[in-house]
Amino acid sequence: MNLLFSPSFTNNLLPYDGEVFLYENLMKETVVLEYFNQLEKNIAWKQEGMRIYGKQVNFPRLTAWYGDEGKTYKYSGLLNEPLPFTGLLVEIKETVEHLLGEQFNSALLNFYRDGNDSMGWHSDDEPELGINPTIASVSFGETRNFQFKHKKIANTLLNFLLTNNSLLVMKGSTQHNWKHQVPKRSKLSGARINITFRKIKGS
Repeated sequence: MNLLFSPSFTNNLLPYDGEVFLYENLMKETVVLEYFNQLEKNIAWKQEGMRIYGKQVNFPRLTAWYGDEGKTYKYSGLLNEPLPFTGLLVEIKETVEHLLGEQFNSALLNFYRDGNDSMGWHSDDEPELGINPTIASVSFGETRNFQFKHKKIANTLLNFLLTNNSLLVMKGSTQHNWKHQVPKRSKLSGARINITFRKIKGS
């Protein structure tokens, strides 16, 4: 296992209505670049999209869905059948599980090729995730902004930086009360890969 003895972490980043924690320097620096290179090369990346007003619009990033057999996941109108976990994904998953004391059976991966790739406002509140899910997001590569806004309370925009080799954990009532996004940053040229580990309920 490539976990450092004691990664640094923050107190709750949200002022109310949820729990978000950020761990930095998650794993040994000697493996992080190799992890990024292997993920970029070996993950079955796809260019997904959805129809908006009758027009097909591609998501501004590449995605992949991995997990245990039968752990399908539907979001943005797409039904995702899981690919089997690779050895590397299992290794990273076990590192996260050891740190958090949680178990995950699936992972949504996002590949932000440069600053023009992004993720719009949303909550991870699909029924398959159950009530108060724990979402654990590992970042490799370029630092990107990660923003929250409350669903009901105005003027609550929060901005954090997700750096290489960091882990963001969202839990408790976060998905009920907050939306989050990764905004475009056109001047960035570096790539970022993130793995969001989840637990799909049921069969």
